[in-house]
Amino acid sequence: MDRRHFLTTTAAASAAAAAAVPATAQAQARPKDVLVVANEFGPNSLDIHTVGANRPSYGVSWLVYDRLMTYGKKTLPDGRVMYDLNKLEPELAESWKIAPDGESVTFKLRRNAKFHDGTPVTAKDVKWSFDRAVSVGGFPTFQMAAGSLEKPEQFEVVDDHTFKVKFLRRDKLTMNDLAVVVPCVFNSELVKKNATAADPWGLAWTRNNTAGGGAYKVEAFRPGQEVIYVRYDDWKSGPLPKLRRVIQRDVPNAGNRRALLLKGDIDITFDLPPKDFSELAKEGGAVKVSSMPIENSMLYLGMNVTKPPFNNPKVRQAVAYALPYDRMFDNALYGRGIKLYGAASPKVTTTAWPQATAYKADIARAKALLAEAGMPNGFETTLSFDLGGATVGEPMAVLIQEALAQIGIKAQINKIPGATWRSALLKKDMPMIVNRFGGWLNFAEYFFFWCYHGQNAVFNTMSYQNPKMDKIIDNARFAESKPLYDSMVKDMIQLAYDEVPRIPLFQPTMDVAMQKDVMGYQYWFHLQPDYRQLFKA
Repeated sequence: MDRRHFLTTTAAASAAAAAAVPATAQAQARPKDVLVVANEFGPNSLDIHTVGANRPSYGVSWLVYDRLMTYGKKTLPDGRVMYDLNKLEPELAESWKIAPDGESVTFKLRRNAKFHDGTPVTAKDVKWSFDRAVSVGGFPTFQMAAGSLEKPEQFEVVDDHTFKVKFLRRDKLTMNDLAVVVPCVFNSELVKKNATAADPWGLAWTRNNTAGGGAYKVEAFRPGQEVIYVRYDDWKSGPLPKLRRVIQRDVPNAGNRRALLLKGDIDITFDLPPKDFSELAKEGGAVKVSSMPIENSMLYLGMNVTKPPFNNPKVRQAVAYALPYDRMFDNALYGRGIKLYGAASPKVTTTAWPQATAYKADIARAKALLAEAGMPNGFETTLSFDLGGATVGEPMAVLIQEALAQIGIKAQINKIPGATWRSALLKKDMPMIVNRFGGWLNFAEYFFFWCYHGQNAVFNTMSYQNPKMDKIIDNARFAESKPLYDSMVKDMIQLAYDEVPRIPLFQPTMDVAMQKDVMGYQYWFHLQPDYRQLFKA
């Protein structure tokens, strides 16, 4: 598909879809404690521990399950509100105490907390849930390991309402890691009733059923259509949400979602194309837009370094100099992001992360590097992107395809459905991908642990493995001296940018459009709105 045809047909389809939306009086009739949300696609699982659970699944776990702790919030000078990485607050645990020797932390659980079926929450449920997270493999196990939470032996039931975590090592990420989405607490007996010998952790059952005690229950789950939440009125782990019911619908067409928002038929959407958010923010009409640069995040072009030709750093550098950065920024992101290219010097001098590389569009230099790599005539390859983010991914892929053709690289575009994108990443067999990754914990070494470490986690989508990089990352994670830590962070960034297994493109923004009477929106690291905090004026 050529770029002109893509842009023309997309605009026409969106306009036609918007025109087809019927007028409705639902906005006026909808109760104030009911929120209607529309997004391109919804969760593919109700359990973040299941294989291939997508980003909307994070939102389900956040609402339906409790964690021991959560994060507080902070208000920025311009009035925007976001979570505070440095402020841990009680959720299921009403208090905690780190041992004097610094070797463990003990949590006191709320005595009145109950799961959705009325079963009391006990420390054995917490231990079973943590044992599950470190044992099932894949994303949840890697996430726990990012905070040195690695073995069931670390987790101890002291009594029904006292739970202890023993530290494997002094890791500044451990306490923060206990407050992210993965270490959520399951009704262990309910899940075990639905487990099998082949599936001892009940993952097949929890994919479509819940066993939580969080602020909301799932009333209905229709994959590909909608998920409906209803407030759990006996929730004790925080202030009772003001929204009684949340209806989250899948509306694949962006033009439809925008029209529904402007007509008042939905209250909020957070995955419109950048062009729509740009226009809505400028209009200042019936809706409001909240934007926040996504911490520890980047859109990038990744290359699989385990197979020729991308196992050659010069080929990867050639690609980095061939990309049409400015055109992608203008025509795919509509300027809604931060440029991660064109730095004045290739030498890394700051610990800021993410930061710009020195790569920029330079076709002559790209051709020279390709010739040095022994491929003066280029080669054929495949460029894949996630259809779940097609509004950005597809125009980017088309522009990249055009640019690479100028240096003899013929890239066939491969479109992968959003529901199977995570599974496709797990196979690690795609030569080139356009992708986005954001680290939940806003530390550079956390991002590198996921994306550049030789453990080859799911998000190391390029299968990059370098013992020198591993040593720097591991040392940075546990460095106690700030000057030493800063030096290591600069070293890891320098090595990543020199060898460029992934080419940083842009730091994206988290954009949310909502009706003006929707209040309480707060930016979260997992990029899902926390409906517990929202209300209508």
